Amino acid sequence: MAQKTSRPHAPPTLSVKGRDVRVRTIGIVALTGLVIWFIAANTESVAIRLWIPTVTVPLWAVLTVTLLVGLVMGGLLLHRRAKR
Repeated sequence: MAQKTSRPHAPPTLSVKGRDVRVRTIGIVALTGLVIWFIAANTESVAIRLWIPTVTVPLWAVLTVTLLVGLVMGGLLLHRRAKR
């Protein structure tokens, strides 16, 4: 019989309902939940000055756009780093 050995460089995992789940995945799910809660909790309108005009928009929209821009920039940097 062959013994089952763990790989020395395997990512850390936890067993959830009999399935191995990466710790990183659990962290991403928790962070996503916190971000959604934070955006949903901030619903009042804010005035934002864009060079010349001042616009009034709901804060949740500003936070969502900021999140999306950050995700795109992070993805571009990750893609650029992976190319090297």
